[in-house]
Amino acid sequence: MRIGIDVMGGDNAPDEILKGCFAALGKVPAEDTLVLFGKGDIIEEAIKDRGLSKDGPAAKLEVVHCSEVIEMDDPPVEAVRSKRDSSISRAAEYAGPKHPNRCDAWISAGNTGACVTASQMYMRRLPNVIRPGIAVTVPTFAGPIVLIDVGANIEPKPVHLAQYGVMGDAYARGILGIKNPRVALMNVGGEEQKGTSEMKVARDLLRGAENLNFIGYVEGRGVFDGDADVVITDGVVGNVMLKLAEGLSKGLFQAIAQQVLETDPELAVRLEPVVKAIYAKHDYHEYGGAPLLGVNGTCLISHGSSVSRTMMNAILRARQFVLSGMNEIINARLETIQEPAQ
Repeated sequence: MRIGIDVMGGDNAPDEILKGCFAALGKVPAEDTLVLFGKGDIIEEAIKDRGLSKDGPAAKLEVVHCSEVIEMDDPPVEAVRSKRDSSISRAAEYAGPKHPNRCDAWISAGNTGACVTASQMYMRRLPNVIRPGIAVTVPTFAGPIVLIDVGANIEPKPVHLAQYGVMGDAYARGILGIKNPRVALMNVGGEEQKGTSEMKVARDLLRGAENLNFIGYVEGRGVFDGDADVVITDGVVGNVMLKLAEGLSKGLFQAIAQQVLETDPELAVRLEPVVKAIYAKHDYHEYGGAPLLGVNGTCLISHGSSVSRTMMNAILRARQFVLSGMNEIINARLETIQEPAQ
C-alpha cells in the first residue's frame, strides 16, 4: 500500500509529522511505501539524521519535493488553485484514481478547507455522493461516537444530511465495530415539531433509508451522554462543538489537577496515574485523523496540533480504512438517497 503524507501541514510541521512517519515504519508491512510530500531538502536531511534507508527492512520511503506550502490562514479554494505545487495539492493529486504513481490514501494536518478542496478537485466524489463530509471519532463517557460533518459543508441541504447519516453508519460499523449504530440528527430539541423545515425533510429522508437505525433528534448534551452512536450536523455546528469539547475537557483536567495539588500535594501524586488514564481515553491523538467520507479515494484530515503519535496513528487508521472497502460500501448504500430532480 502507498500512503501519502503532507509533511508541511500542521502547527508542529515538519518535525513532528516526520517523527510520526518514521515511527510508523515498523508498524506497517514492509511492502508498504510512505510517500512524503514537502520541502525535499528538509525531508532528506531528516531521513539522513535518523540513519534511515529509503529501502530499509521496514516500509519504504519516497520523497516528492514540493516548492509551495498552503498556510493555515490561506483561502482554501484560491490556495489550491494557485499553489499547484504545494504539499496538499500534490498529495491529493497522487491520490487521484488515474495517477501513474497513485497513493491509496493521503493524510494532512494542514488547512482543512484546502484538504477538502484538493480532494474534490483531484480525487472527485464517489458516483452516488453529492457532498463529502468529515467524520470525526469523538471519545465520550459512553464510548466513541461518529460526528459528521465537522467542517466540509457549512450549508448542507437535507439530502446531504441524509447521506451523512448513511456514511456515518457505515463508518461506525466498519471501523469502530458498532453492530447496529444509533443514528441521530442534531437539533435544538428532541421534540418532533422543533427545528427548521429543512431539518424535518432530512429527518424524513433518514427515516426512509434502508438498514439505518435512525432514532430521531439528539440535543447537544445527549452527545456525551451516549444517546447516539452517529450524530449528524452541519459543518459549522460540528466544528464548533468539536473545538468547544476539546477546550472544555482540557480546561477541566487542568483545573482539577491544580485544585487537588493546592489542597493535598500527596493526594495529587497518588491521583496522577488515574488522571492520565482518564485523559488517555479521551485523547484525540489516539484516533489519528478524520476521514473525508464520500471522495473517490482515502483522505484523512488530522488535527492542526498533531504530534508524532497523532500522525503514526493516522497512518494506521488510513490503512484500516482502505482495507475495509468502506468506499464501495458507502457508494452502494447511497444509491437510493439522491437529490430529487428539479
